[in-house]
Amino acid sequence: MSKINISISNLDKLFPEYFTQEQISKGKTIFLKELSYSTHKFYGGKISTMPKAGVYGFNWFNVWYTPGVSKISTTIRDDNDTSFDLTNRGNFVAVVSDSTRVLGDGDCTPSGGLGVMEGKAFLMKYLGGIDAVALCIDSYNKQGEHDPDKIIDFVKMLQPSFGAVNLEDISQPNCYKVLDTLREEADIPVWHDDAQGTGSVTLAGLVNALRIVNKDLDKIKIVFHGAGASNTTIARLILQAGGNPEKMILFDSKGGLHKDRDDIKADPRFYRKLELCEKTNPDRINDIETAMKDADVLIALSKPGPDVVKREWIKSMGEKPIVFACANPVPEIYPYAAKEAGAYIVATGRGDFPNQVNNSLGFPGILKGSLIVRARKVTDEMAISAAYSIANFAEKNGINPDYIMPTMDETEVFAHEAADVAMEAIKNGVARIKFTKEEVFNKTLEDINEARGAIDLLMKKNFIKTPDTKLLEDAIQKAIEAVKK
Repeated sequence: MSKINISISNLDKLFPEYFTQEQISKGKTIFLKELSYSTHKFYGGKISTMPKAGVYGFNWFNVWYTPGVSKISTTIRDDNDTSFDLTNRGNFVAVVSDSTRVLGDGDCTPSGGLGVMEGKAFLMKYLGGIDAVALCIDSYNKQGEHDPDKIIDFVKMLQPSFGAVNLEDISQPNCYKVLDTLREEADIPVWHDDAQGTGSVTLAGLVNALRIVNKDLDKIKIVFHGAGASNTTIARLILQAGGNPEKMILFDSKGGLHKDRDDIKADPRFYRKLELCEKTNPDRINDIETAMKDADVLIALSKPGPDVVKREWIKSMGEKPIVFACANPVPEIYPYAAKEAGAYIVATGRGDFPNQVNNSLGFPGILKGSLIVRARKVTDEMAISAAYSIANFAEKNGINPDYIMPTMDETEVFAHEAADVAMEAIKNGVARIKFTKEEVFNKTLEDINEARGAIDLLMKKNFIKTPDTKLLEDAIQKAIEAVKK
């Protein structure tokens, strides 16, 4: 076994041949968690701060700091927009969370989200050439409740230092107010990746899945299992992209969303869900078994499985059904089970299965394009543009039932996405400056290659040390033992 270079796609081979598919899937999840813990402890996290300017002698501190830096301060004082040119602000993102909805783990306390937010910053650097910092905050008010206004105020206070803000893992309904308020009141892009990001990449996957089965977005019946921030935003973007609201049905823990849901009407904080109650499910279907009959698409972002989505539901779907089972860390139904039940195309949020629908395909390119043109916000049109950019990139490579999305190692997808988003920002009138599509593409690719080259060099010189093989061996052994129990 090599020290760290293990392909996710080859993890099946690490488990005994007598393991069932379900045991292997469970074992891979345990293995990845154990390996994550041991390597995070080995490195002490994933992110550090490094200068990008040279030190040509100690007298240069007089240039990078006082007295020379006074020229920078007074220039920015007289024109705040020069901060994008004279500091790292133009390529700097704050990843902000109160850690109340961390992946599938729920409320993890403020500092509990740090590992995820550092991971977000890590991916931004490697996939988009963007610098980012994790900022997990305490959103409790004096009454002991999570207060969305505290997050809003925090972001407003920090925006002079950043080119964009990525909101992450904020529970509903607070996430709606935080995003919608900041999109209008902040002067830099504020992006909620759990909502807009998931919506964008899911739309991308759906576009190509429909191309494969030769169905039209405005004619298909879609069932949504789960009505949190992710699925409500997915539904909203699908509607904007041309989906038929009369053929869309969303389910939360209490049943179908429709005009008679008085419990949603009674709580104004859930206004995004109420909008969908008013637009979708005109027949007021309240049980998912009925809704699933002859459905073309199931989009599930609910709770970790397996067996949250039943095989019987899929068996009752229409011709060549499409199933998105995107709960983390375990999909609502394993792909093999969905395929056995008749699904033609299956997508999940995991990289060890085909068709990973992962936000990592979206936010690096979307934020990079927004940063380059110094956008003031990320519009829904920009998110939809990113979705079609992702889908079209994959289509050019030849889509099939096991390839509806690009993979993260297809580097140019991020540059194409950044360029398309930047052009849409200019079209929408939210860009401070203008570039050509080619200029944005080239700048993005240059920054990505520079970031990866720096990381490769640090690894080669052993400044980023390689974990010992024993960490891998211990993780796989713990996974095998846990599954056997």
